Amino acid sequence: MQVKNQLFIGGKWVETNEKLDVFNPADESVITQVSLSSDTEHDAAITAAEKAFLTWSKTAPRVRAEILRKAFELMVLKSDQLAELITKENGKVLSDAKSEILYAAEFFRWFSEEAVRINGEYREAPAGDKRILVTKQPIGVSLLITPWNFPAAMATRKLGPALAAGCTVILKPASETPLTAIAIVEILEQAGVPAGVVNLILPQSVGSSISKILHDKRVRNLSFTGSTEVGRILLKEAADCVVRCSMELGGNAPFIVLDDADLDLAVSGAL
Repeated sequence: MQVKNQLFIGGKWVETNEKLDVFNPADESVITQVSLSSDTEHDAAITAAEKAFLTWSKTAPRVRAEILRKAFELMVLKSDQLAELITKENGKVLSDAKSEILYAAEFFRWFSEEAVRINGEYREAPAGDKRILVTKQPIGVSLLITPWNFPAAMATRKLGPALAAGCTVILKPASETPLTAIAIVEILEQAGVPAGVVNLILPQSVGSSISKILHDKRVRNLSFTGSTEVGRILLKEAADCVVRCSMELGGNAPFIVLDDADLDLAVSGAL
């Protein structure tokens, strides 16, 4: 599987002068170099996503659903190659990588089905003299930040619902595992996602760049999976422009084995 090593902005693959080495954690060899993005590319990505939102948000749910369904089918078709890619840049064994790819693809299938079932409400007002109609609408340009541990599944579980709802997105994968995200974005392109609907960036300076993006009033939503420490910072950054946040936060916890422990049970539990 020939994997691209570029950014994806406004429906085009963009190469920059600044590069990031992607390592194989098994032997610390360099797999490839990928392009890094600056404020220029970030502004271009936001502009492209904002422009695409005008049409994508009004695209028929069935059309959005069929594109996601096609992406699911392509991921399953390429599951062996995608699994090898995860193993190379992430380090998990091939069987686990294959399981992740199939699990990740299911998010595209699930949300392809949910795209045509976006519900609302119709009810009587408490006073009895009016009727209340509630509809759901896509929120707008969404920044999606994913971690390294599940580079495929964490991307598709954010991309799937956003695209199904009619939002346009800017995906920022972990710098340790950008190749899987790039491959998934390429699959979405092949599935027929219009230009500007999905964009991919890799900031040179993550902290300051993400802060600037969250302070751009065109960005309306943030989905972040990562550490609690970073999540707190992002929530503060998002507050200034009242950016809607979806946070999945966690971290590394100690596993303590005392002298009187059953070692076989401890090893089993740790695994």
